[in-house]
Amino acid sequence: MSPEHLRLELQGITKKFPACIANDQVNFEVKPGEIHALLGENGAGKSTLVKMIYGIMQPDAGQIRWEGKNVQIDNPAMARKLGIGMVFQHFSLFESMSVLENVALGINEKGPLKDLAKRIIEVSEKYGLPLDPMRHIHTLSVGERQRVEIVRCLLQDPRLIIMDEPTSVLTPQEVDKLFVTLRSLREEGCSILYISHKLDEIKALCDRATILRAGKVVGYCDPSQESARSMAQMMVGEEIKIPAKKEGVQAGDDCLVVNNLSMSSGDVFVADLDSVSFSVKSGEIFGIAGVAGNGQNNLLSILAGERLCPDDRSILMNGRSIAHLGPQKRRKLGLAFVPEERLGHGTVPEMSLADNTVLSGHGVSDLVQMGWLRFSKAHALAKKIIEAFDVRTGGSKSEAKSLSGGNLQKFIIGRELLKNPKLLIVAQPTWGVDAGAAAAIHQALMDLRDQGCAILVVSQDLDELFAISDRIAVISNGRLSPARPSHDMSVEQVGLLMGGMFDQVDEWDEDAQR
Repeated sequence: MSPEHLRLELQGITKKFPACIANDQVNFEVKPGEIHALLGENGAGKSTLVKMIYGIMQPDAGQIRWEGKNVQIDNPAMARKLGIGMVFQHFSLFESMSVLENVALGINEKGPLKDLAKRIIEVSEKYGLPLDPMRHIHTLSVGERQRVEIVRCLLQDPRLIIMDEPTSVLTPQEVDKLFVTLRSLREEGCSILYISHKLDEIKALCDRATILRAGKVVGYCDPSQESARSMAQMMVGEEIKIPAKKEGVQAGDDCLVVNNLSMSSGDVFVADLDSVSFSVKSGEIFGIAGVAGNGQNNLLSILAGERLCPDDRSILMNGRSIAHLGPQKRRKLGLAFVPEERLGHGTVPEMSLADNTVLSGHGVSDLVQMGWLRFSKAHALAKKIIEAFDVRTGGSKSEAKSLSGGNLQKFIIGRELLKNPKLLIVAQPTWGVDAGAAAAIHQALMDLRDQGCAILVVSQDLDELFAISDRIAVISNGRLSPARPSHDMSVEQVGLLMGGMFDQVDEWDEDAQR
């Protein structure tokens, strides 16, 4: 296609940072009316590239062409004026404000709010994204909140929409509806630049794909003609070994038992826990699925000891009550925890990797002796984690914030796994992580399970839960469904449970008995 018929063209785009070259002579193009995937490992340069397209960053070299003309996109406002919109992975919405107020703030449009409310209804109905402009954000599901972000973008009549991991917080049913909307936009001539680590989605949705590796374009492909595995190999440059889950593994005794746990979240925007009961056995991976905001973080903070529970019998570990124990005492009993938030919760961003090993390990290792920190031991442990889990970094002195998301996640999981815990609690183990890193993390979790560790995995990624879990339960509005063996459940059934349809469980049980 001639340059004048391209919607977006990047020529020799380069962006350098002190520690690396994020983009190196990148040539890239998007046609009108196509869904174009941008693929690559964590740290491959995808985020930097789209930030330059949207005006958040400026390239050090190279040229951006928009609809045949050279442009300099100084800021997001200029990008939106050109016709470039972006839907970010993490929502930028004010919980206490209405849909209408959030949209009005985001588009800087003058005029009566009643006219804007009418336009929101018209656009949302046109694209199958129904919204009530007067509803407050805190009353919306995660899927509905994403609709707000998309509708806000569509109200500006974009000709290119950048979407970053748009399905990471959606149920399977919501993903299907989103794809219908995106295909409708494509038919109208709108271009979509789609970033996702879910390669089966890329195969089903996208017309073309550009693959980045270490900041360079290494290939192009038609996703419909590729398998998820072949695209993953193009991304990492070598064959990825997909972990194989052992079926029929004999689990041991109950390690973690949660009895009728009910606790307020203390936040009007977060679901309270309502009579949650489940158990995790030694030598099994127990998965909890659910859309974000349904009580997962409340449950995790209580299990990790960050919030104490007044009922001593509500949480037992190997038959002993731990409800009244704080995080350090629980760790001494063999509990390890990987939180959802990597920077700020899992690690201190400005501290080195060696110093970050001390945060959760000083009470259960030899990092402290007679009250003194042993920094040589901390550096040795960090180096061991880096080597064992293939963490791509400059070394143990590197700051946590300097690592890509996938490499930081591998480091945090490695830090916890090397303690040989009796109970491991992991939140979103591979969220935003590329295929190679995800496979390595899954293999590490299954190896630990096979050594007799009890593992609780809380994830929004159903493919992940089905790949590694022995049993799965679903949390919705603070309630937990009965657990079932993963091989007895389907993605569609879990999707319905994620929407709160717990009564369906009884029907499946009846069908299974017939």
